Amino acid sequence: MTGSIGGSIEQGTSQTHGSTHILGFLVRFPRPMEAVWPALSTPDGLAGWFTPADELEPRLGGAVSLRGLGSGQVTAWDVDRVAEYTLADGGRIRFHLERDGADGCVLRFTHEFGGEGSSERAWRTRFEHLIEKLAPGE
Repeated sequence: MTGSIGGSIEQGTSQTHGSTHILGFLVRFPRPMEAVWPALSTPDGLAGWFTPADELEPRLGGAVSLRGLGSGQVTAWDVDRVAEYTLADGGRIRFHLERDGADGCVLRFTHEFGGEGSSERAWRTRFEHLIEKLAPGE
């Protein structure tokens, strides 16, 4: 659905390996990576569609604290491309952006966690909010 006005969310994937669960999504945006990156990598951006970041040091090894999920460390950081947050109680959340055509980008998202606490439906709803927030003209 590349080129759709509002973006698209492809079917989510869910895997279980022992007690570890991995959710994955592919989200397409009709916006360049540079326009999407702040929503994934800044406290204001994350608060606008996901959850407040009470602390976020934007660098590899930096501290991160996501409200309702816990505190941890930035375990991958490549400006405008990859932000990965590994939380003591919330598992690992990875946002990976790639170019998609001349004016768009794709977000490859994974959330790896133990036990219960995350669902495909909850993430789909969050990504719907993100698409709305990043709609051209917003």
